[in-house]
Amino acid sequence: MRRRLLIPTYLLLVAAVVLPAQSPKSGLSAEGRTARAYAEAVKGGPLTLRAFLDQFPKGADLHVHLSGAVYAETFIKDAAEDGLCVNPQTLSLAMPPCAAPLEPATDLNGTLTPSEQDLYNRLVDAFSMRSFVPTPGFSGHDQFFSTFGRFSDLSSRHDGEWVNDVAELAADQNQQYLELMVTPPFSHSVAIAHEIGWKPDFAAMREALLAQGLRQEVAPDLDEAHTAETERRATEHCGTAEAAPACGVTVRYLYQVLRGFPPEQVFAQTLLGFETVQAAMDAHANTWVGINFVMPEDGFISMRDYTLQMKMVGYLHALYPKVHITLHAGELAPGLVPPEGLRFHIRQAVELAHAERIGHGVDVMYEKDANGLLKEMADKHVMVEINLSSNEGILGVQGDEHPFPVYLAHHVPVALSTDDEGVSRIDLTHEYVRAALTYRLSYAVLKQLARTGMEHDFLPGESLWARPDAFTVPVAACRWTALGAEHPDKRCEAFLDGSQKAAAQWELERRFHAFEAKY
Repeated sequence: MRRRLLIPTYLLLVAAVVLPAQSPKSGLSAEGRTARAYAEAVKGGPLTLRAFLDQFPKGADLHVHLSGAVYAETFIKDAAEDGLCVNPQTLSLAMPPCAAPLEPATDLNGTLTPSEQDLYNRLVDAFSMRSFVPTPGFSGHDQFFSTFGRFSDLSSRHDGEWVNDVAELAADQNQQYLELMVTPPFSHSVAIAHEIGWKPDFAAMREALLAQGLRQEVAPDLDEAHTAETERRATEHCGTAEAAPACGVTVRYLYQVLRGFPPEQVFAQTLLGFETVQAAMDAHANTWVGINFVMPEDGFISMRDYTLQMKMVGYLHALYPKVHITLHAGELAPGLVPPEGLRFHIRQAVELAHAERIGHGVDVMYEKDANGLLKEMADKHVMVEINLSSNEGILGVQGDEHPFPVYLAHHVPVALSTDDEGVSRIDLTHEYVRAALTYRLSYAVLKQLARTGMEHDFLPGESLWARPDAFTVPVAACRWTALGAEHPDKRCEAFLDGSQKAAAQWELERRFHAFEAKY
């Protein structure tokens, strides 16, 4: 039996003040009327709330793996276009020729026979968490991470199409910003890293890699994001009279580093990531904005080398201080690793690697001096990217076992994200509904979550808000213009023109006004 869900005092206080004081002359404000409509939607249950939150302005999704965000049906279509094969035994894609037992993926791209429909259904299940039921020896964690290898033979030439798919889904839900995690080419860097071998002296290792031509891969990596962005915007007809709604979604990219490999390879790819992001920023390319480490955090090398890897990031941060850092940390639960493995990951990501954001952060209450760490994160404004469905599917953590309300109660900034919406078969609206009902969130807290995401995105420029994570008073330049106004005064307009971040935050406020005007 699960323990009774305890709602933190912080949330109850927020809920108590969500409705503005009623004026005898004017009645409730637009925000107050919307909060009242939200409360009624909550009473109606998940479906009613889903309809209410569908067009609620959600701001940003800051934790999205591109390969995991695409739905299985798209991968099967692309496999057919590429002439790939399907292995009906392993339920994975393979390169041609399609000799038995392999079957051509083209067979799954037309009128399907019953047996072909059965294979199609099994592929969708194999590429996602759909229909998955854990069995002895094969958990949700195993299924989730095994999906990626099953469609890994697909060509990156589809990146533009996939980015467009994710942007379209975002636009449909009134999202305006995405940071997509992508792993660009790094084979040359890995080759020279293995040739050099591991050097515990970070400076010597960096110099050796640069001397062997590591920067040769920076240009291809810049092209990877530029090409995807160009292709998706062409598909959406951006800048024309036929522009699709997805053109209103700003996309930036995070450089994925694969943490489950030997230290020379991880260091080389991390260095290449810092070099690539720095080059994009120097060129004002509007593509790469930061780095992240990926692969299962409980993997053998991920656990063994965790402290070393955090020190690598910290060393490179000192050399490339403008490159933003967000890190998967604390995507762990009791039993998945020994108890000592739960004691330090988030703290080291914050203190050694200087992470500005933490992805998942599920095991925070198992860290040494958890309350001290929470205070440090709140003081430093280190945001946590909360992935409720992913955490349940991979870790079995949900409800009162999840630290989401703990972070809120300790004033640690948090925002909801999807992680791998294609694999989980969800979207961001689903995560808002889930959070709202599970933790009895007020309308004011939902707005705070959306604003927090835009506050902690990696767009360049100053924030719209005078104080970090305090969404009450804007900067002086915009203090005398109604938030989100279509035509801000000249001083505010000049400020917004000089800051992509503030301009995006202003757009979120405009969307709030439009949404609340309906009530």
